[in-house]
Amino acid sequence: MIKIGIITTSDRASAGIYEDISGKAIESTLKEYLKSEWKPLYRLIPDEQKVIEQTMIELCDQEGCALVVTTGGTGPALRDVTPEATEAVCEKMLPGFGELMRQESLKYVPTAILSRQTAGIRGKSLILNLPGKPKSIRECLDAVFPAIPYCVDLIEGPYIETNEEVIQAFRPKK
Repeated sequence: MIKIGIITTSDRASAGIYEDISGKAIESTLKEYLKSEWKPLYRLIPDEQKVIEQTMIELCDQEGCALVVTTGGTGPALRDVTPEATEAVCEKMLPGFGELMRQESLKYVPTAILSRQTAGIRGKSLILNLPGKPKSIRECLDAVFPAIPYCVDLIEGPYIETNEEVIQAFRPKK
């Protein structure tokens, strides 16, 4: 069973001020995308860099998640520290993910240039930072997900099979 971590970083949602719809949007999208059996490991935490780092480490190292997807904390606000936490826990950064997500989001809103999404590798886990709005989450995942199964292959993670009627994973021909 493939484990996928879903982290929502939000001071207000973690305090119960409002419902976390972003984390649910990620889970819903992945249910559509994935043919492989998988289990979501969901965390709702405040925008605290140390807490974000500890949660990423737990999901990667203790829980063995092949993929950890975050939502929130990628803007320019003072409390937005998810990319910094990602960089602090990863051995390798994959800036192309953020570049493509910004390029995709710019088709819809000019403020996409303010986003700081990124991705990186920790051990055999891929960590991907997404924006906080459900519509943007889907747009960004549609853009980058075709590369995710092969990336997980390259870091010796589990084989991720997609529902090709919804999204097609790209893997080079052997």
